[in-house]
Amino acid sequence: MNDIQKFEQRQLEKQATDKKFPEFQPGDSVRVNVKISENTGKEIRHRIQAFEGVCIARGGKGIHQTFTVRKISYGEGVERVFPLYSPSIDSIELVRRGSVRRGKLYYLRGRSGKSARIAERERDTRDTEKSDAPKAVKAAPEKKAATA
Repeated sequence: MNDIQKFEQRQLEKQATDKKFPEFQPGDSVRVNVKISENTGKEIRHRIQAFEGVCIARGGKGIHQTFTVRKISYGEGVERVFPLYSPSIDSIELVRRGSVRRGKLYYLRGRSGKSARIAERERDTRDTEKSDAPKAVKAAPEKKAATA
């Protein structure tokens, strides 16, 4: 490992402790809360704006990971590429999981209406917690036959 990779690893560990993001993949619907700063002459105001859509791609490795979110706004497709560990991202919420067979969903750009829908995924192992798992049922002790 060279010095740059060591530095990036330290930064990644530091970012991972600060922010917790849900595990998501292409096909999942996510809501990304982005920090927006508005300059109104004398003062700078900060607010949080939500961008909700379907994740169509994930890319990069380590601290350079990115993801692309696509939504339809007033009949026009809008895509944004977000760096995963950007300080401008306040939080990421997983809205629903989608069932897809591809890693990149660029084919959604050419589709509209019903053909652009993504089916919801069945229960996933990542969705379940240990408390949701069925508990082992103890077998009832067998009754001994009465001997007369």
